[in-house]
Amino acid sequence: MFFIQSCSKRSGKARVLVFSKTSGWHHTSIPNGIAAITKLGQENDFIVDTTTNATYFNDDSLKNYSAVIFMSTTEEVLNQYQQVAFERYIQSGGGFVGVHAAADTEYDWGWYGRLVGGYFYDHPGINDSFPNVQEGVFNVVDQTNNSTKHLPKQWKRKDEFYSFKKLSDNVKVLLTIDENSYKGGKRMGNHPMAWYHEYDGGRAFYTALGHTEESFTDTLYLKHLLGGIQYAIGDNKKLDYAKAKSQPIPEENRFVKTTLTQGGFFEPTEMAILPNLDILITQRRGEILRYSDKTKDVKQVGFLNVH
Repeated sequence: MFFIQSCSKRSGKARVLVFSKTSGWHHTSIPNGIAAITKLGQENDFIVDTTTNATYFNDDSLKNYSAVIFMSTTEEVLNQYQQVAFERYIQSGGGFVGVHAAADTEYDWGWYGRLVGGYFYDHPGINDSFPNVQEGVFNVVDQTNNSTKHLPKQWKRKDEFYSFKKLSDNVKVLLTIDENSYKGGKRMGNHPMAWYHEYDGGRAFYTALGHTEESFTDTLYLKHLLGGIQYAIGDNKKLDYAKAKSQPIPEENRFVKTTLTQGGFFEPTEMAILPNLDILITQRRGEILRYSDKTKDVKQVGFLNVH
């Protein structure tokens, strides 16, 4: 008799990585957030590593972490190799926590936007003259979740209130904000501010709160953040990379470039490789050229009346 287990629990404490690289706006609260999460780890039995170095995003490094926390990252923070490594990490059962400007990150990487659950659109003070940081009222939609069960049904606090675009319909909303309690920013009607969901094999939690330095000494907010981290850690299981669907991108130095022909073209637009390894090339003016793999010559074999 034998049993098959897809993933076994890690030995020892859970380990999380706090990633805080920025390519756009750099929040002054980032050091406060790092210090607060480090303290939460000490108090709640998980280990915290921190970095702004995107080269950590590879299979060998990421497999050590039960969750990765994007601490107010902004704009482009990972290259194509690192993006694929992070996709593989989540697909293998990893966890993600996005704090505040994590939604203001990687707009051209649709997979990431779906992981977060939406992208930043604006906040008060961008398209209007109202202060970016105001007092507002949050409504606790789910009072059973670990990140919200300690909160009052209506939670009044100061922060920078994000509006979003490309919001996912699949997230489970925890907090919304009363748009009548502050001024400015995009009016969304139903306006979520924190949520969680399972995505592509992993777990993701996002909170729009955390712009201010004071957030990271706010006991209610820290318990909210801790609940999200604990959700992302899950059962602290080892990753199962057999479940990863995204394939690693081969490094460029693994390829040898061979020049087949040079010159003789005028604004080529498309090419197709034939079964015998000859190559057809079309040009903007309409010529169809053929490169012969046998003779290594290029000859015109047709013409399209593109005008």
